[in-house]
Amino acid sequence: MRLSEFDFDLPPELIAQEPPPQRGTSRLLTLDRETGAIGDRRFADLPDLLRPGDLLVINDTRVFAARLIGRRLPGGGAVECLLLRRLGTTGSGGDSPPIDGDSPPVSSSPVSGAEPPVSEETWEALVHPGQRLKAGSRVQFEGAAHVIRGEVLDRRFHGRRAVRLTSATGTITQAIDAIGHVPLPPYVKRSDESSDRERYQTMFARARGSVAAPTAGLHFTPELIAALDARGIERTSITLHVGYGTFKPIRTDDVMQHEMDEEHYDVPSAAADVINRALREGRRIVATGTTTTRALESAVSNEGLIVPGPSATRLFIVPGHRFRVVAALMTNFHLPRSSLLLLVSAFAGRDRVLAAYRHAVRERYRFYSYGDAMLVQGA
Repeated sequence: MRLSEFDFDLPPELIAQEPPPQRGTSRLLTLDRETGAIGDRRFADLPDLLRPGDLLVINDTRVFAARLIGRRLPGGGAVECLLLRRLGTTGSGGDSPPIDGDSPPVSSSPVSGAEPPVSEETWEALVHPGQRLKAGSRVQFEGAAHVIRGEVLDRRFHGRRAVRLTSATGTITQAIDAIGHVPLPPYVKRSDESSDRERYQTMFARARGSVAAPTAGLHFTPELIAALDARGIERTSITLHVGYGTFKPIRTDDVMQHEMDEEHYDVPSAAADVINRALREGRRIVATGTTTTRALESAVSNEGLIVPGPSATRLFIVPGHRFRVVAALMTNFHLPRSSLLLLVSAFAGRDRVLAAYRHAVRERYRFYSYGDAMLVQGA
């Protein structure tokens, strides 16, 4: 299986740079994974396209303001830092995943006239300019009410760094949320705006920890959810924190030499019960996005049921994968030669998926994170 087999031509002007003016107004391409039949619909048609009794599974992860823009110390040269995952709260390393919500700051007891307590965390990050930010380099990020200071601790694989962050103006989480920028994907060729803090977030976003949105969920509105409920479509949520690996290019033409970055997920016991009941009853599991798909296909046991609880996955889904949980997939359009395009091709077949993409180009669909959606299911 060669990477060159998963390519397609896309005019740059079809890459959506902004979300639609109103959430939920995107177009929806339908693809029958058994016949290859293609249809052009609106996302608002989704309740009519699904079946009563279907179980819609959604990723409820929340994007955080992971992009810090500041300056080097001393000298003041511009620097950027994209936070990937938290390693610990003491600067001593560790391997814990990002933790939802705030973490207790590492602080000393305040005394009269002393410096305020300092919150400290160690993060894995991508930094720019990487060639100048060696171990020991110091940086500073500041806003109206918060200041974060950073020190590069060591160099890691693929240009990543371990960076110790400290704040004397609140917890690190509070400072990141105040100073940080929304980490828009690299194909969005503009700076983030204040509106992106809400629009690059699904209505289900709850568990803080992603550096990219699970974009299939961006199209949902309360009105659409009400229509799905009225149609008799059940719904539950799981969590997969989307890492930077979602944009990681496949660097080898031999697809099977690629290794996925680890991503952390959690299937609550209540969600596992709902999913397993649907599986036992022979009802369809409809995955909202490739992130939900990877979590579900990673969490399934040898007996064909979902195992609840937190875990991590490096599952690389390529053509030939036997889907044991997901029976229908709703997703946005993906980059050529990407692991996400391979996942969709594994679900519906490479030829059918690429034919659908060519149709989407001809019909001027909007592509990628802020673009239109695609529903892949059987007849």
